[in-house]
Amino acid sequence: MISLASITSSGMDLDDLTRVLLIGSIVLLVAVAAVRLSVRSGLPSLLIYLAIGLALGNAGLGIQFDNASVTRVLGYAALVLILAEGGLTTSWGNIKDSVAPAALLSTVGVVVSVLVVAVAVHTLLPLSWTISLLVGAIVSSTDAAAVFSVLRNVPLPKRLSGMLEAESGFNDAPVVILVVAFSAQGVPGGDSLSWWQLILFAALELAGGAAVGIGVGVLGGQLLRRVAGGSSALFSIGVISLTVLAYAVGASLHVSGFLATYLCALVLANMGLPNRTSFQSFGSALGWLAQIGLFVLLGLLADPTVLATQLVPAVIIGLVLLLVARPLSVFASVSWFRMSWRDQAFLSWAGLRGAVPVVLATVPLTEGTPDTEWIFDLVFVLVVVFTIVQAPTLPWVARRLGLTEQVHSVDVDLESTTLIEIGADVLQVSVGDDSRLHGVAVFELRLPKGANVTLIVRRGEGFVPEPHTTIRHGDRLLVVTTSAVRSATERRIRDVSRDGRLAGWP
Repeated sequence: MISLASITSSGMDLDDLTRVLLIGSIVLLVAVAAVRLSVRSGLPSLLIYLAIGLALGNAGLGIQFDNASVTRVLGYAALVLILAEGGLTTSWGNIKDSVAPAALLSTVGVVVSVLVVAVAVHTLLPLSWTISLLVGAIVSSTDAAAVFSVLRNVPLPKRLSGMLEAESGFNDAPVVILVVAFSAQGVPGGDSLSWWQLILFAALELAGGAAVGIGVGVLGGQLLRRVAGGSSALFSIGVISLTVLAYAVGASLHVSGFLATYLCALVLANMGLPNRTSFQSFGSALGWLAQIGLFVLLGLLADPTVLATQLVPAVIIGLVLLLVARPLSVFASVSWFRMSWRDQAFLSWAGLRGAVPVVLATVPLTEGTPDTEWIFDLVFVLVVVFTIVQAPTLPWVARRLGLTEQVHSVDVDLESTTLIEIGADVLQVSVGDDSRLHGVAVFELRLPKGANVTLIVRRGEGFVPEPHTTIRHGDRLLVVTTSAVRSATERRIRDVSRDGRLAGWP
């Protein structure tokens, strides 16, 4: 039996280091290989990582780990890197039109979800209002990483993908504030805040975190541009360091460090810094490492022998969350923006839970809230069960609601230093089965001046097109465009895909 607690308490020797490196490297290799299984099955990789943790724990190889405090600390560290990756890989152009509804979904929507779940928990499970609100807050945070891991091959409109992307960066911060506040109130003799005090406290923390994140991002990015050398690797380390600095400054000032991290990363990714692909790739690698380590750690902390006892309440609360709380929170948040019922239905179904609720389930344990040990097991089971239910069906739901696009463009990962210097962008365009681009010649696209189709990949083979080359279903086009006409180029391609070669003619 291997005990992580004994290793950390007595100090590590070289034999311990060898065992840790052996197990850790094998876990990482298995986790990397598991991504292919995740893509094929349609299930987020988090389930595989949790399964690895369970296999290594008491019921498997016998690694003993039951320290909720260490889990919370390491979990927060992992969330910082995950949020940093989310911000660094987010294009402001993709989310700018969705920021307002996403902000409401991350605040008003969270409050609605917390209240609905709390009423259900208080009614169905005879628990106090404080504990009911605590459970509601813990399970209210969504995980867009899980959503996009199963939607990578389903082209969604920007209004939806951008909203899910922005929501994932925004909603962790208010949920953390609520969970910590309710946990403290549940401690005998703990401070009790009125509802208006809690709202004021949360608003101040979020506003302060936003100010810190934007400030560190703008000032740090300008400084990094001036002092960093030519090494893209060192520049990437500097960018990641700024996102971590934003969290540390925010937490030191007692404002939302998580929101500061995400906004700092978002600013850095969209201020035209050199070596963009390098620091985005580095951030993605750290994000993957953080996710793997976090989910394996959570799997180690879970005890499979007691998880089954929480299956029924987890299913009940999960159904309330999926069928009542999430739809109501979506309606209360985005109906003001005249979003269609189809969009709202998909947003409701796409509310996957992931790492954040399971990490937050350790907060009442570390805060000393009595009789809350069962919450971790309940949330663990809820996340696993409803990820299995929702994740594989998301592509089907998107297609049934008619939300998939027949033409889809994504950025191509190229070294950005040269592209910035010449003011260029590269897009990859996928032609769907029902797209009216089929049969259109390249010259008939009438792309804006400064844009051109430079490569077509058809049935796995690429070729340079002539002006009269005809586009076919399933083709992938590589389009090079100046930054100034990129948006117009995308609009033109979408118009032709929808209306055919005569799109735009009077």
